[in-house]
Amino acid sequence: MIFMVLFIGGMFGVLNKVGAIETGLERTLSVTKGNVYLLVPFMMIVFSMASTFMGMAKEFLLVIPMVVAMALRLGLSRVIGLAIVCLPVKVGYLASITNIRLSVAQPLVGVPIFSGMGMRVFVYAVLMILAIVYVLWGIRKEAKGMTIAADWDDTPLPTRHTLVLLALGVGIGFLVYASQTWKWKYNELSAYYLFLGVVFAALGGLNTNDTINAFIDGMKKVLIAGVLIGLATSVALILAQGQVLDTIIYSLAGVVGDNQPLLAAFGMFLSQLVIDVAIPSTSGQAAVTMPILGPLGQLSGVDPHTTVLAFLMGNGATNIITPTSSGLLIFLATAQVGWGQWARYVFPFFLMIIGCALAFLAISLQVYGG
Repeated sequence: MIFMVLFIGGMFGVLNKVGAIETGLERTLSVTKGNVYLLVPFMMIVFSMASTFMGMAKEFLLVIPMVVAMALRLGLSRVIGLAIVCLPVKVGYLASITNIRLSVAQPLVGVPIFSGMGMRVFVYAVLMILAIVYVLWGIRKEAKGMTIAADWDDTPLPTRHTLVLLALGVGIGFLVYASQTWKWKYNELSAYYLFLGVVFAALGGLNTNDTINAFIDGMKKVLIAGVLIGLATSVALILAQGQVLDTIIYSLAGVVGDNQPLLAAFGMFLSQLVIDVAIPSTSGQAAVTMPILGPLGQLSGVDPHTTVLAFLMGNGATNIITPTSSGLLIFLATAQVGWGQWARYVFPFFLMIIGCALAFLAISLQVYGG
């Protein structure tokens, strides 16, 4: 995982040296006249749909630097650029309308895979509206009093830049295919990003020395993030190997108990919020906690669909902000945004999700007869 982050940084170091991203963004902005209120909602909806229907997340690592570059060109911060990608991806994962990760959670509580879709569609729609409004509010707040260039360079792209951008588009498409079909993991992805860096350098006309120097410069920018990812992963390992995690899960199971259905559902959600800090993996958390929460929910009168929803909401909400999530840290590293910066920006949205989650659980109990 750490090498993957370093190779992503190196690959984009090569892209920056070639200059194709800057010229490509300039043409895109010239077409839309820099209208962020048109661009941002469209991009966020596309990203979220890929996440909620197909379970895509790491596939967007190639997209983040380009969106961040667009934000910087518009006079906005890196945090806003990251939010345009990260929030819809996380919200899509949280709702998981047809995310394959449900194939782990739902059978463990005895319901068919992808059942209860109506409630998750409702959750997705509400949270995506909230996410889009939140990002646009942040853009409006940052852009207040700023003057953004009204004239964009609309001269034709150089041939080399066109070839590099075409290769980037094909590379993203092939990455999606390989991740979904061949189940590529971190080792394969690391090699793929290294390969793309070489391809971009060749198409961009860089010599060997320039390519190596650009790749190293790109890796330097994400080196600290790679170390943090290693430390975050070690936290989960220590908790598991030291059997601390078992104690935490046992204690949080007592929060659910045999309370009234609504209180029990809230207790499930709370337990998932806390456990996600130790087990950020969606499928891993489902495998560990759902066999416990399923029977406890039945004893408390909570239907299986609401139990799954409590799991999704708790896991998804914490994954937006927890520093132990390697997935989030990779996003931050790719965007070159510090965790502290991100936490300050996203914390109000995190609180909004918690409030919405409690309301969703209450509605779910009514819909599914808890």
